[in-house]
Amino acid sequence: MSRQTSCVARSARSRKSYHHGDLRASLLDAAVELIAERGLHGLSLRECARRAGVSHAAPYRHFADKDALLLAIARRGFELLTRTGVAAMRGVEDPRDRLDAYGVAYVRFAVDNPVLFRVMFTAEIEEPEPESEPEPEPESQDHTGRAFELLMEAAAAVVGEDSEQAQELAAVASWSLPHGLAMLILDGRIPAEQASTPDEAEDLARKILAQWRGPLS
Repeated sequence: MSRQTSCVARSARSRKSYHHGDLRASLLDAAVELIAERGLHGLSLRECARRAGVSHAAPYRHFADKDALLLAIARRGFELLTRTGVAAMRGVEDPRDRLDAYGVAYVRFAVDNPVLFRVMFTAEIEEPEPESEPEPEPESQDHTGRAFELLMEAAAAVVGEDSEQAQELAAVASWSLPHGLAMLILDGRIPAEQASTPDEAEDLARKILAQWRGPLS
């Protein structure tokens, strides 16, 4: 079973348990499922409504348009990435080990959530006008920035008392490797025998990050 097929199956199973008191979440699940099947260009609010079993007008209570829906999916992804990163670094004392733990968790997040990951970094999302977008869920408002703050803090701890510029460069370098590896895996550019499952992808990330310790050590 492919990663995206598995993602769709999990989404479909979870969606059945939603009541329409949580229509927003149900629509987001339907959107993730639809993107996995058809890609970004196959996404429509009308089809999300059909899959959620509501009227075609219902999604507009939560999302002004397709871009607003994509933005909400991206926010969901960054919220989950933040929680994943926090959990991965919890209890890890050594700064370099903390940074590696975040990098490994980042790759694992990407292969476990390919649709969310791609939407989070797609260039096709346009920020809506402030008055046209419903207020985001309170708990999700700061997760986009927080996901990168975690990385900045971990990288800064590794380089120590160096300048702010050095800390920023360390953060960019530390983000580039796991992000690039995640994209290569999702695009099928890594030999199948090295990353055919999420566990293998995680192990590969751990080995590569260990090899790369030199530049920031």
